[in-house]
Amino acid sequence: MKAVFLKLALLGSLTLASLATQAEEIRVMTSGGFTAAYKLLGPKFAADSGNTLDTILGPSMGKAPEAIPNRLERGEKADVLIMVGYALDELIKQGKVLPGSRVELADSRIGLVVRAGSALPAISTEQELKDTLLKAKSVAYSDSASGVYIQDQLFKRLGIEAQLKPKATMVPKIPVATVVASGDYQLGFQQVSELLPVPGVTYVGKIPESVQSVTRFAAGIPVGAEHPAQAKALLEYLAAPAAQASVKATGLDSIPH
Repeated sequence: MKAVFLKLALLGSLTLASLATQAEEIRVMTSGGFTAAYKLLGPKFAADSGNTLDTILGPSMGKAPEAIPNRLERGEKADVLIMVGYALDELIKQGKVLPGSRVELADSRIGLVVRAGSALPAISTEQELKDTLLKAKSVAYSDSASGVYIQDQLFKRLGIEAQLKPKATMVPKIPVATVVASGDYQLGFQQVSELLPVPGVTYVGKIPESVQSVTRFAAGIPVGAEHPAQAKALLEYLAAPAAQASVKATGLDSIPH
């Protein structure tokens, strides 16, 4: 059966209807940025195809054991990986993901939240963002792509790296907005799609485009996936034009095709 699926996958696209009589449980590892869109689209795919989805959440990178590369390194199995594009490319280079399986999904930009009820700071220009950061008592950012950019590049570009070092913290594993909602941090930066679903915070907006970092999310099929045909159908479904309204609703930007 696996050999048949592999042969079919190589021959071209498989429709959802053709897979309905070959329903399987698809194991999906997805990172935070695309998770909200996946939660909207995944159940629709399952209903249309007859497949079921076994979903595991984890960051695209980092030292946490939950990170997708670390899960694969431990030998955990998956049929689909949804993650930051350059992190997926690294897995392709390592021979852990099929090169021809890569599918572009969406672009994600960095935004800011404050605790619900707090005054909204100004961040529409570089100077406003800089002033807001300097005035803040505490700043939190993620341990994935957006946080790495903020820590390694944004503060330097704004010329405030030294001033922010004592009060800025990288938050591992959990959504940054949760520690802002609890009052532990005054400002929280992360990809917009990861900020919007969290209660107890107010979304301020995206950081200025002149200092923005756009993260491309992509998906692929790991080498040794048990259900590559069903995985391929899921990837096509997530990237299809019909899925873009759901993608945009979660704070992501569609990729022009």
